[in-house]
Amino acid sequence: MAKSSPVKKAWRSLTWLGVIIVGLIALNAFGVFTQNGSWAPKLALDLAGGTQIILAPQVESGATVTSEQLGEAVGIIRQRVNSSGASEAEVNTQGGRNIVVSIPGTPDDATLERIKSSAKLEFRAVLVAGQPSGQTVGADGTATPTPQVPVDPSLSTTPAVEPTNASDLNYVTPSLQAEYDAFDCSKINSTNVAPANQPLITCETDGSVKYILGPVEVDGSTIANATNGQQTTQNGATTGEWAVNIVFNNDGTSKFADVTTRLFDLTGVQNQFAIVLDGHVISAPTTQAAILDGKPQITGSFDQDSSKALADQLKFGALPISFTVQSQDTISATLGSTQLLNGLIAGLIGLILVVLYSLAQYRLLGMITVASLGVAAVITYLLITILSWRDGYRLSLAGVAGLIVAIGITADSFIVYFERVRDELRDGRGLESSVEAGWKRAFRTIVASDVVNFLAAAVLFVLAVGNVRGFALTLGLTTIVDLLVVSLFTHPMLQLVAQTKFFNEGHKLSGLDPRALGAVYRGRARFEPSAAVSASKVSSSSKEAAKRQTIAERKASELVSTSTERSTDRKDS
Repeated sequence: MAKSSPVKKAWRSLTWLGVIIVGLIALNAFGVFTQNGSWAPKLALDLAGGTQIILAPQVESGATVTSEQLGEAVGIIRQRVNSSGASEAEVNTQGGRNIVVSIPGTPDDATLERIKSSAKLEFRAVLVAGQPSGQTVGADGTATPTPQVPVDPSLSTTPAVEPTNASDLNYVTPSLQAEYDAFDCSKINSTNVAPANQPLITCETDGSVKYILGPVEVDGSTIANATNGQQTTQNGATTGEWAVNIVFNNDGTSKFADVTTRLFDLTGVQNQFAIVLDGHVISAPTTQAAILDGKPQITGSFDQDSSKALADQLKFGALPISFTVQSQDTISATLGSTQLLNGLIAGLIGLILVVLYSLAQYRLLGMITVASLGVAAVITYLLITILSWRDGYRLSLAGVAGLIVAIGITADSFIVYFERVRDELRDGRGLESSVEAGWKRAFRTIVASDVVNFLAAAVLFVLAVGNVRGFALTLGLTTIVDLLVVSLFTHPMLQLVAQTKFFNEGHKLSGLDPRALGAVYRGRARFEPSAAVSASKVSSSSKEAAKRQTIAERKASELVSTSTERSTDRKDS
């Protein structure tokens, strides 16, 4: 005998669920064996400890750091750290001057680069370029340091003629030239800064070229977006070299167009503009044409990771001030394994209470609830583990709380479905048709509830920071899992058990017994009213019959009376 359509649909849904679970296991296995992944989720700062980095601001002598600058820097660094996902990092100020960054676990080099580099980007015109000083090679090929010659303080530091633009060589005063000649590229560091309206002496990041650069003409605050990608030729073929693509806002586009238009008419090194990142020249390309669309490209010795790190730094904004790493230490967990164990125990207690309630309320039908919670737990665990190695997610105690709350959300969906099925049974349907009709009614309610929960979690994730984002992520994730499980497991399982004699005939342990539902089952898909309902109908019928009998008797009496009166009238006449 061929299977009915609901049964076929049930097995099809269960097959798809199996494919999804196997796919998640395979993806996690791929991460474990090829991407330094793990079969267990990574823990956040409050449960596993991590690394603490203290950043100290670098300012000119006598200058102070404002609270607005620190607040802006904290926001930018937090965005950089979390750019790869909800890593549960903490970024705060210390003493109104320093910034403290706490990262769970041991951060990779790319994450450390995002934090340590201030990404203070400047575009300056090249005035002078030459070979760096710092060592002399003897006849035998031995390199010895070049003695540093102090700059004569009597040399003039004021231009003889007021410069007319940032490419004007009048900026190169005798004092600046002497300082340039004595500058050692091997001694350059992140403190190599100069006021934006003054020239800067610096070098390429690899120390290969030394420069005198004009004042800043375009700064990183005018960057609207930045991405990384491989360079392409005019024919669209990739060169294999990585670059950072910049998009300026309207102000930056206008300024950069003016700069490249002026440089295009110059010759020699003055045709170049230097891209300065944290006091180092990362690229000094020649100006082949005026760039009017505000979309230049930074090239250099980048790989995929370094270009991604720089793009993220520029995308989230240049820091208002430069910072240097004051200290980097390993810190212990702020809560530890005891609190994690307590959280897991609380979740287990909640799960046990849900299971006991389901079994007490729905008898063996409640076992479907237990099985559904188990499937939801497996899928959620796999998803969180995959997010850990792919996107840097860390499970905090707040995230564990989100998982515990999800137990109630998931169980609520099952209760809505089961009660809709029972309502259909009370209305006189058979079990199989009640399952289908109840699902149509319940699914709308479940979707509405889950959408509200997901929107709340999404808003919380976007607006919150730190551990609260972890709570929002697990809450939103489990809401999606709930919808998946109730559609691909709970409903198909109920379709299958509806085919069994135990449930179809309403056994007292099935959760669909006559006393609980007020209905009596007589074989498959057969329904009869309960005794109370039948008695009520008999009582109503008796009253109606008595009423009709009274009316008939009254009419008969009236007819007899009328007939008697007529007979009397005839006798009198």
